[in-house]
Amino acid sequence: MTLPVLADLRSDTVTTPTPAMREAMAQAPVGDDVYGEDPTVNALQAEVARLTGHEAGLFMPSGTMTNQVAIALHTRRGEEVICAEGSHIYEWELGMMATFSGVVPRFVPAPLGVPAPEDVRVAVRRSVHQSPSGVIVLENTHNKAGGTIIPPEVLHQIRAVATKEGLPFHLDGARVYNAAVALGVELHEITGMFDTVSVCLSKGLGAPVGSVLTGSAAAMKQAHRYRKMMGGGMRQAGVLAAAALVALREGPARLAEDHRRAHVLAEALVNAGFEVNLAAVQTNIVYAAVPGAAGRAAAWAQRGVLANALGPESVRFVLHHQIDDEALDRALEVLTA
Repeated sequence: MTLPVLADLRSDTVTTPTPAMREAMAQAPVGDDVYGEDPTVNALQAEVARLTGHEAGLFMPSGTMTNQVAIALHTRRGEEVICAEGSHIYEWELGMMATFSGVVPRFVPAPLGVPAPEDVRVAVRRSVHQSPSGVIVLENTHNKAGGTIIPPEVLHQIRAVATKEGLPFHLDGARVYNAAVALGVELHEITGMFDTVSVCLSKGLGAPVGSVLTGSAAAMKQAHRYRKMMGGGMRQAGVLAAAALVALREGPARLAEDHRRAHVLAEALVNAGFEVNLAAVQTNIVYAAVPGAAGRAAAWAQRGVLANALGPESVRFVLHHQIDDEALDRALEVLTA
């Protein structure tokens, strides 16, 4: 018999709204966001834009949509998207860059999720015999590499490459707040150097739904059209934006605890005989080498601990604010038995 869920470590997207979020949702003033008339959505967009160091923002249902709208903004059909190996825009966005924008990826090696600036420069294509480069996209933190952080000096160097080559620069910042907290810097110190930034509010920050794309006011005007084309017009979306505003205010202060618990989990898994690259455990994600990963994850689920098998011998665990120390202790009893 399956036990009740003791700890859901599949993702930081599984959190449920807090009482403060539910109250904000109930009280939110709303309007038709497709017409730009929802005051709560407008407040959220303005706040995320301010925090990232940009002119404007646009609220969307998901990070996949914000990333793909950004790619559409920055590219023309037949161009390439320069991105790190294992990038979410390729691995988990279902070929949308090809389907919607007619572009293809050009991968750059990225040990621990960090591409070398020189490799990014070499990836730029100008020849008439090749697909031209359209945009450079980075992911910070890098999900598939283990929630790893791109050092600020590397970001600045790649920004210099983008500027020299005349290419737009986009950040998939699904967990950029995790990077900022781990580095001890303000968000805009990471995001301000990008032309556009996708900030997910439904991962570590804990909102139930939504991401915001930020950039120039002109870019967001065009992004509004692409959002509509993708089916992202949500009408009275203020009920969602209200919860996202609470997440934005309250979520960042909790992230350091998620990071601490990820280290506790990683070390416990190593002590139990699992292989974990501890150098990759930098924020709230832990990947462990687990033989027969799917079967092992299914067995853990039967005992109330949920985790994602993301390969034949790889399991991902993600910490979030609804996994406290007690829940982690219960999970470890199952995982290390």
